[in-house]
Formats: sequence, structure tokens, C-alpha cells
Amino acid sequence: MRRAAAATSRVRIHMAAEEVRQASAAATAAEAVPAPAGSRWARAWPAALRWIPTSTDRIIAAEKRLLSVLKTGYVQEQVNIGSAPPGSKVKWFRSSSDEPRFINTVTFDSKENAPTLVMVHGYGASQGFFFRNFDALASRFRVIAIDQLGWGGSSRPDFDCRSTEETEAWFIDSFEEWRKAKNLSNFILLGHSFGGYVAAKYALQHPEHVQHLILVGSAGFSSETDHSSERLTKFRATWKGMLVNHLWESNFTPQRIVRGLGPWGPDLVRKYTTARFGSHSTGELLTEHESSLLTDYIYHTLAAKASGELCLKHIFSLGAFARKPLLHSASDWKVPTTFIYGHDDWMNYQGAQQARKDMKVPCEIIRVPQGGHFVFIDNPEGFHSAIFYACRKFLSGDAEEGLSLPDGLISA
Repeated sequence: MRRAAAATSRVRIHMAAEEVRQASAAATAAEAVPAPAGSRWARAWPAALRWIPTSTDRIIAAEKRLLSVLKTGYVQEQVNIGSAPPGSKVKWFRSSSDEPRFINTVTFDSKENAPTLVMVHGYGASQGFFFRNFDALASRFRVIAIDQLGWGGSSRPDFDCRSTEETEAWFIDSFEEWRKAKNLSNFILLGHSFGGYVAAKYALQHPEHVQHLILVGSAGFSSETDHSSERLTKFRATWKGMLVNHLWESNFTPQRIVRGLGPWGPDLVRKYTTARFGSHSTGELLTEHESSLLTDYIYHTLAAKASGELCLKHIFSLGAFARKPLLHSASDWKVPTTFIYGHDDWMNYQGAQQARKDMKVPCEIIRVPQGGHFVFIDNPEGFHSAIFYACRKFLSGDAEEGLSLPDGLISA
């Protein structure tokens, strides 16, 4: 019996050692993020639930899988934007690390002399969200899409900004360093949602580089005081509202939920993708293959290290009201602008209408049917039609005066 017990003990020890070895190998393969040394909680928490199976390499790999559906060739590069431009006071430039930062960039070259279109994604997204648009747009433009600093496959420095001004500078100055590195000028700048806010703020500071501004479902036009909401005020007075507002001001982001779910994170993202671009879509549904690739891509971009996402509370108050609204800068606008909204966009196009009253440059507002906030995914053809119309003066053969708005689009 003793020999049998000893043998059983050796088997158990061997099995335990093998489990440890397998767990270690799995953690390495998954590129686990180690918890702080000496943490009793870290030692007690199951290793599988601490895994964040993502990295820049995995994000780029997911991006390549998503863009494999395209027919147009492209070049992917990590553009070095340096680490310390002279005189900069921006937090990411003042990092204790002198290592350079990089902006993940994809470029689709069109025919010679085609105008350049630079595309900037919104909050919680990255440039791959435009995957349904690159083929069509590259037929008329030299298309360049980026992941903003702290998002997607770009560098993710520690985010230490403590004010709206510092946060705006984080995105505007890093974009300007990227522009210099790419030696770009006289380009059309397109921004979606939060990316629209960044693009507009950039154009206000550097209008000499932007030929035309296209803001798609842009955030940040009105403040809470400009657009007081009785419903929001009542909600904030409830215990749920106070809790939500506390979480907002504490910078509790949606990405934290995805990370906190560990190995169940991908399933949450899959449910979102299936609902938003499937059962709840107002336009053209994703194919099963597209949905699978987009889900994989979104998960890896969300589960990576928190960086740019932490801008949220500094730019907006609860309800997505801007702390420094674009509406207040409308009279300073120096770049001709086209606003594009999906017909069912939750961003209110009336903010653009209000801004247009004070703008001293040409301004158009176009609404695209069968599209929501992600109109470029919901109704790609309608979106492309709106882009081509907005840029008609830059596209050969489309510069005729009085060119009418394409069928289906709505002028607001």
C-alpha cells in the first residue's frame, strides 16, 4: 500500500508539474501580462483569467486578415514620429522613456496625380473599420488610413494627460509629427466620430495643410450647456445616474470590461458585432466571413494596453457632450467642410447646421440613407457617393459647377 501510495504521489507530482509546464507555455503563447510582483491577489487569481492574448503583432496580423478581403494592394508601415519634438509640453513626448513612438499606417496608391485622402477613425475603433471602403475610394484617391496614437497597432504610451488641453495636444501634435514624417501637405482630411473632433481641431491649428475637411458623424459640436437635456439631468439625479457618472469621471472605459472578462472577452465582442452589424443594422449586413474577421480585429484592438482610450473623460462629459465644443470655434473655421451623417446616426446633424451659421467657409451637410453612426459600413455605396460628391472639385471630370447631389443622398 505504501509503494502504491508513493507511486500515486509521484504520478500526482508529475501531473502537477506537467500542468504547471503547460500553463506556463500557454501563458507565454498568449503573451500574458504579468500582475505586479508580490500581489497576493495576483497569485490567487487563475492564470487563465489574467491573460490578455494580444499584442501589436497580433493586432497587425488581425488587420491583415481583415484587409485580405480587399482587391486593392496596400502598404502597411509603422511611421516613426519620434519621442521628443523640441519645445513640446505634451505628456507622451515627456515620457520617461526615450523610445520613439509609431503610428500604424496603411496606404493605397491610386493613379498618378490622384488627390490624397487621409482617414482618421473614431473612439474605440481603428483604421480597419474602413475595410469596406478602401477598394472604392482607392479608385479615385491615394488613400492613407492611420491608427491614432494609443489605438490599434500604433504605439500605446502611458496616458498621463490631466486636462482637455493636454489631451487634445496628445492627438493633434502626434498627428502633426506623423504628417511631417510622411511629408504630406494639401490633403483631404476625413475623420469619423471622435476622429472627426480630432480632425477638426487639427484643421483649426494647421489649416495650411488641409484642402478639404470631411467630418463623418462627428462628435464634439455642442456642450451640455448648449444642449441641456432634461432627460439626462433627471437620470443623473438617480442612483444609477450617479453611479454611471462616477464611472465616467473615473475613466471606466468599455475596453476595461473586455479585458476584465479574460477569455470570455471575444464572445462579448462577437455578440456586439453580430448585433450592431447584423440584427440591428439599418443597411447592408456583414457577411459571416466579414463578421468573423471584424470581430477578431476589434477584440485584439480593444484588449490591448489602455492608452488613447483614456482620453474620454477629458474630451467629453457624460452624454458625449464636448468640454471644449467645436461649435464655439465655428467662426474660426478656415477649411471648406463637408459633414456626412447616416440617416439614423445618433450623432445629431443639427449641431453641424448650427455651426454652419457661423462658418465663413463653404460648408455642406449630407445625410446618407440606410446608415447609422457607422454609415461607411452600413451603406458603403451611399457613403462613397457622398465622398465623391464632396470632393468633386479635386476629382478630374467632376469639377462642373452646379453638379447635382447624387440620387438617394439628402442635403440638410
